[in-house]
Amino acid sequence: MPTTNSYLVSRMQAFGSTIFATMSELATRTGAINLGQGFPNFDGPEQIKKAAIRAIEEGHNQYPPGLGIPALREAIAQHQKTFYNLAYDPETEILVTAGATEAITASLLALVEPRDEVIVFEPFYDSYHAAIVLAHGETIPVPLRQPDWSIDFDYMESIISSRTRVVLVNSPHNPTGKVFTKQELGAIAELCIKHDLIAITDEVYEHLVFEGSHISLAQMPGMRERTIVISSAAKTFSLTGWKIGWLCAPRELTQAARTTKQFLTYVNGAPFQEAIAFALQSGNKFTSLITPQLEDPRRQLTTSLGEIGLKVCSNSGTYFLVTDISTITDEDSMTFCLELPQRIGVVAVPMEVFYKTPGSGRNLVRWAFCKTPNVIDQATQRLSQLKL
Repeated sequence: MPTTNSYLVSRMQAFGSTIFATMSELATRTGAINLGQGFPNFDGPEQIKKAAIRAIEEGHNQYPPGLGIPALREAIAQHQKTFYNLAYDPETEILVTAGATEAITASLLALVEPRDEVIVFEPFYDSYHAAIVLAHGETIPVPLRQPDWSIDFDYMESIISSRTRVVLVNSPHNPTGKVFTKQELGAIAELCIKHDLIAITDEVYEHLVFEGSHISLAQMPGMRERTIVISSAAKTFSLTGWKIGWLCAPRELTQAARTTKQFLTYVNGAPFQEAIAFALQSGNKFTSLITPQLEDPRRQLTTSLGEIGLKVCSNSGTYFLVTDISTITDEDSMTFCLELPQRIGVVAVPMEVFYKTPGSGRNLVRWAFCKTPNVIDQATQRLSQLKL
């Protein structure tokens, strides 16, 4: 929601409270079931939580090293090697951050000069545009086209200019649930190499794929040396409040991001870093848990939304389903979502907030299924009131 504040710099006046804060406050005020904000209503594995408790009790409570604790950087390096066959030096090519959002922001602040252009795939997670604006850059959207969220690569190339600096890729994609294919990533790679662009990849949902498989853009030929790969523990281990993220990149790109990151949070979460190191050191023991856990809630919510007459858009990963509400209402998505908590006691998020292009997404709504089955059951019962 836009804000009016005489103290706030002009470039940030278009930003106010995020839609997630707005809708979560609405859920609390009305007692509605929150299918808006993307956080689970359950904790991650007990063993990981106990590892954090042990770390606190053992005295890992002071500032960790600027790059992150060695054990976590080594575990991240092993994770990248195991899952993607990508080799990173934990001493010079990995940086631990306060979540993926900080990693993205620090990278953009490090790389983007005033009026540099950053290409993003639209719709896009709302913090991307804010971070680009903070860096005095310009957000250049490439639309993901329904029904399968496809990309027009001829159009993408046509908007690349002498000022284009970065391509920001989010796969698996929030808010659509799209998982970029090998062919699509290959086409993006070709354009990055041809036009000498740096790629920043947000891969926080890397272990939440229901159809197909996740491929990192850095795996494409010629891309490892021009890509900042970003992920976090939040979604993989259902520990969103710990805010432990990381980036992997060639040495100079890592150094650039570290230069800006150190003046944001400096460091964070020493005992949580210890616990996430333990989690990643366990190979796929914990990374393999989240997708099966959410299979049934995803299926159940998909069925429920379809039964009330909503068109459910293509989805292959993440926490989210997107629906076209034009089949049951003439309302725009913002009006629909603001009224929904009082009408039936369910919160969702209007997709129009994920677009820079005016008028886009006005008939689309995002729903989060990262909830326990009993919560999805309750939501399903309430949603039935919307049935045509």
